[in-house]
Amino acid sequence: MSSRYLVMFSLILAGEAIFSLPFHVARFFRATMLDVFAFSNADLGDVFAVYGVTAMLAYFPGGTIADRVSPRKLLAISLFFTAGGGLYMASIPGFFGMSCLFAYWGVTSILMFWAAMIRSTREWGGEDSQGKAFGILDGGRGLIAAGLASIAVIVFGHYLGDGVNFAEMENRKAALSNVIYFYTGVTFLAAMVVWVLVPESSTSGTSRGSESMAKIRDVLRRPVVWMQALIVVCAYCGYKGLDNYSLYAVEVLGMDEVAAAKFTAANAYLRPVAAIGAGVLADRFSPSRSMAGLFLLLAASYGLLSSITPSDSARTVVIANILVSFAAVYGLRGVYFALLEETKIPKTMTGTAVGLISLVGFTPDIFFASIGGRLLDNSPGLAGHQHYFMFLCAIMLTGIVATVFLMGLAKMKTNAESDVRDLSGN
Repeated sequence: MSSRYLVMFSLILAGEAIFSLPFHVARFFRATMLDVFAFSNADLGDVFAVYGVTAMLAYFPGGTIADRVSPRKLLAISLFFTAGGGLYMASIPGFFGMSCLFAYWGVTSILMFWAAMIRSTREWGGEDSQGKAFGILDGGRGLIAAGLASIAVIVFGHYLGDGVNFAEMENRKAALSNVIYFYTGVTFLAAMVVWVLVPESSTSGTSRGSESMAKIRDVLRRPVVWMQALIVVCAYCGYKGLDNYSLYAVEVLGMDEVAAAKFTAANAYLRPVAAIGAGVLADRFSPSRSMAGLFLLLAASYGLLSSITPSDSARTVVIANILVSFAAVYGLRGVYFALLEETKIPKTMTGTAVGLISLVGFTPDIFFASIGGRLLDNSPGLAGHQHYFMFLCAIMLTGIVATVFLMGLAKMKTNAESDVRDLSGN
C-alpha cells in the first residue's frame, strides 16, 4: 500500500475512532444504555446537548489552529485524550458525571481534531477528486464503524449471556462496561496509528494573528459559507436521527436488545457503499445536485415512516424505508464537505471555513437529541416515533431549499468571475 493510501487509512480510522465513545455506545446499545445509566430519553438527550455546547465552542478556534499546526500532532493528541475519557465512562457514572464527561469530549474530539481531518482530506483529494476523497473518508469510516459495532455486539452478547430479556442488572452493566472498554482500546490504537503513519505537514502555516483575523473576516463575508453551514445542519440532523433506530427496533418492531444492536450494526455496512457512491456522483454531476436528490429521498422516506403502522403486512415496507434512510444519510455525509471546492473556498482558508461551517452545521449536537428525546417521552410507543420522523421530514425539506439556494449562489459567483475575465480580455 502506498504512503498516500496509508495516510487516508489513518484518517479513516482516526475519524471514526474519535467518535466511537461519545456516539457508538448510544447508537448501537441505546436501550441497554438507558437502562444501565437509569436515564430517560430526555436525560440522554440533555447529556448530548452538553457535548454539543462545548463542541460548538471548539469548532471555530479549532479551524484556525488547523491552518497553522501539523495535523499529525493535532489528531494524535485528540485521540489520546478522548480515549482517556472512556475509562471513566466504563465506571457507569451518574447524570452529572456523564454531563461532565461529554463536555470534556466535546473539546477533545473537536478542538484539535475536526478541522485538521477535513483539511487533510481536502489536500488529499486535490482539485478534481473532492467527491472521491470525502466519499472514501466517510465510506471508510462507515466500514470501520460497522466492523467495530459487529465486534462490540459479540462482546456485549458474551457478557450478557443467555436470556437477554431477563438478564440481571449486574450482567447488563458488565456487558456495557466491556463494550466501552473495547471502544476505549480502539481509540488508543488509532492515536498510535496516526502518530506512526501520518507525516508531518510541510504546509502548516505560521501566520501572524493579523493574517488569521483577515481570513476570519473573509470567511464571514462569504454567503456560500453560511448556506453550506445550513446544509450541514440539515444533513447532520439526519445522521443524528439514526441514533433512534435501535430503540425503534425494540419498542416498535419488537426486537430484543441484542437483535436491535445487530440490526443497526448491519445497516452501518451501507455507509461505505453509499458514501463512496455519492462521492462518485458528486464528482460527475456536482456535490450540490447530488445532495438535493438525497435530501428529497430522505424527505419521502421519513414522511412514509411518520405515517405508516408497522403491521405484519407493512413491516417489509418499514424496514425498506429504514434501509433507504440509512443509505441516503450516509450519502449526504460523504459529500457535504466536497462543497468547499464547488463554492471555490481558497485552500489556505480551509480550516477557518470548516470551523465556521462546523460551528453552525453541528449545532444539532446541542438541540436534536433533547428535542427528539422529549418527542419520544411525551408520546410513548409508536406515536412518539412517528412524531420523531415528522420532525426529520421537515428538516430534510429545509435541506432541499438550502441546497437549491446554494446552487444559485455558486452559479452567480461563476458568472461574475466569467464576466471579469471577459472584461480583462483573458
